[in-house]
Amino acid sequence: MNAPARPIKSLRQLREAEAQCTRCPLYAVGTQVVPGDGPAQARILFIGEQPGDQEDRQGKPFVGPAGRIFDRALADAGIDRGETFVTNAVKHFKHEMRGKRRLHKRPNAYEIDRCHFWFDFELALVKPKIVVALGATAARSVLGRPVPVGKSRRLSFALDDGTPVFVTQHPSALLRIREEADRRMQYRRFTGDLRRFAAQLKKAG
Repeated sequence: MNAPARPIKSLRQLREAEAQCTRCPLYAVGTQVVPGDGPAQARILFIGEQPGDQEDRQGKPFVGPAGRIFDRALADAGIDRGETFVTNAVKHFKHEMRGKRRLHKRPNAYEIDRCHFWFDFELALVKPKIVVALGATAARSVLGRPVPVGKSRRLSFALDDGTPVFVTQHPSALLRIREEADRRMQYRRFTGDLRRFAAQLKKAG
């Protein structure tokens, strides 16, 4: 399916349309589509890369190990996850088998671009005050071009309608840090970014 059979006027209708998507080969991969999750009028929208193994099994974004770090960082930053809309640049779990394990495989530019179609609907329905891209893939999807995450964390961007966009690391990056001291430092930095975004949200009214 390249376009919805009927106009999409709610998140429920969007989820139903996404479940029928065949816009890229990933529709045949994984268990199910993983749509965005959160209230229809969320003031802040977070977008990550793609569902992981647990997200693919449960059908909800950010419920696996990275999701647990994300939830803890949101709480430490004073952001109520229940008041956020959380989604991914790509809605299916791209992976490769390693024995019985399903290992994450990064989406390519074509897959990101084809799935941006659904992100536009999410923006139109939720109308967030600010958008936060978690990681390089999400930033590429939102901004339409590659941007370096490290150099972009202190910058602000904007969508065509003026909605502010901020970039930070994906919480899964923290899982790959072996040194405890370094992991704690990077977690504090990530939480600091979230606090800045919360402050920007207050300014947005």
